[in-house]
Amino acid sequence: LSRRRGGVVEHVREMAAAGLHSNVRLLSGLLLTMSGNNPELFSPSQKYQLLVYHADSLFHDKEYRNAVSKYTMALQQKKALSKTSKVRPSTGNAASTPQSQCLPSEIEVKYKMAECYTMLKQDKDAIAILDGIPSRQRTPKINMMLANLYKKAGQERSSVTSYKEVLRQCPLALDAILGLLSLSVKGAEVASMTINIIQSIPNLDWLSVWIKAYAFVHTGDNTRAINTICSLEKKSLLRDNVDLLGSLADLYFRAGDNKNSILKFEQAQMLDPYLIKGDWHSGFSLFCSEGSACLQSLSFFSRCHSFYSKRYSRALYLGAKAIQLNSNSVQALLLKGAALRNMGRVQEAIIHFREAIRLAPCRLDCYEGLIECYLASNSIREAMVMANNVYKTLGANAQTLTLLATVCLEDPVTQEKAKTLLDKALTQRPDYIKAVVKKAELLSREQKYEDGIALLRNALANQSDCVLHRILGDFLVAVNEYQEAMDQYSIALSLDPNDQKSLEGLQKMEKEESPTDATQEEDVDDMEGSGEEGDLEGSDSEAAQWADQEQWFGMQ
Repeated sequence: LSRRRGGVVEHVREMAAAGLHSNVRLLSGLLLTMSGNNPELFSPSQKYQLLVYHADSLFHDKEYRNAVSKYTMALQQKKALSKTSKVRPSTGNAASTPQSQCLPSEIEVKYKMAECYTMLKQDKDAIAILDGIPSRQRTPKINMMLANLYKKAGQERSSVTSYKEVLRQCPLALDAILGLLSLSVKGAEVASMTINIIQSIPNLDWLSVWIKAYAFVHTGDNTRAINTICSLEKKSLLRDNVDLLGSLADLYFRAGDNKNSILKFEQAQMLDPYLIKGDWHSGFSLFCSEGSACLQSLSFFSRCHSFYSKRYSRALYLGAKAIQLNSNSVQALLLKGAALRNMGRVQEAIIHFREAIRLAPCRLDCYEGLIECYLASNSIREAMVMANNVYKTLGANAQTLTLLATVCLEDPVTQEKAKTLLDKALTQRPDYIKAVVKKAELLSREQKYEDGIALLRNALANQSDCVLHRILGDFLVAVNEYQEAMDQYSIALSLDPNDQKSLEGLQKMEKEESPTDATQEEDVDDMEGSGEEGDLEGSDSEAAQWADQEQWFGMQ
């Protein structure tokens, strides 16, 4: 009878090993009911196995609360089994030896429980269950999970200890290396933990450079990070690596260099069409900036940019859903914060930008979002304090100089300081669009239109941007260069057909045409006769088509 009972549990174990989870769930559920009705039917060790296998099948079906309940029962059964084993020494029965060897690991059960807790967003419970495992019994994956949980909870010292333990056991655990760097552990210290493996295995000489590159990333030194990753990416063995290209796209984006950011993302997406990380960045970049048509083919976000730019509630929904999936997603927090700000819910937006800063203290775009909120709520003092802190923390580069100048422009007393800061920014990066826009704004206030036109023409010499063309059009109007102004508005609209300011500028120019031109146009219209009517019919048809598309989008 004992062999028969052991036989059915063995079948459950074999099905579990074969991945037949639905079958395991059904059979183990029935056997556990039988055991409840007749406690003598299965031995304590067999019941422990059935509980674990049943819990595993529930975990596979994503029924995490139910799985935790069954894992807890299994651990209680194991505890009782351990006490029984101490009271009753082994009889040396040959049948009991294989059975004891087949018992699922108690450590593995606790790890699965922690996984359930993390899926249920009960991180404290996950930490508690893993903390209960003695240090010497913790496997690399347990230490890795603990490190990530500690980091999320703000327990940086414990997180560093756990990441280092992962590296001690697995010196090529690159995500653990990134974890340490993100917690401000020096790159040299992290590299010293991998030196032995680099020297003992061929073709790993790139690893020390890789660590150096991401050390720069996590200290906010975007320029040196870009240069170092480029040197890695150019090496023949690491050429066309999607992760390196994605990192470069991200770094260029942070540095305000959208052109190179998009270029690197396109390269990465060609290599991996299912790239998600870069896709999210690209969509977010388009949402935050005023964008251009050349970006709109990159991703779902960019294809629908013209739609979402006027649908902040939809963007808010997308950001909220992304945060539900990953509460530590900086991109999702920035997207939701930007949507809230544009909807006028500034205080809520501030909360999201502050959380983004907590998670990514070296990312300039987090601070930019928060400062824009302060300016929107007329909290000039708070914006100035924050901008000065960013300038001191991240150093004097084109981005931080422009950010500080942006705040200075809000106060008449600090106009001259703003001018000095912008000049320094443009000396470092003459093509930095945000600096050009702010300098043009300053020149417009001073009515120095010729200087503004020269600035904008210089900036547009090697790039094409909707906003710059539109501002150039405004400046040309101010100096009575109407025809070229219309050309600039038209170029701006060709880059972004939904740019309302360019459209308004063009329409205003058309209304203010000279009477002679207007008379000539009327004569031409009279000569064409029914041609105008045909155009109007075409316009109605096109409007109906766009109305259909609007309805389709609304149904999504």
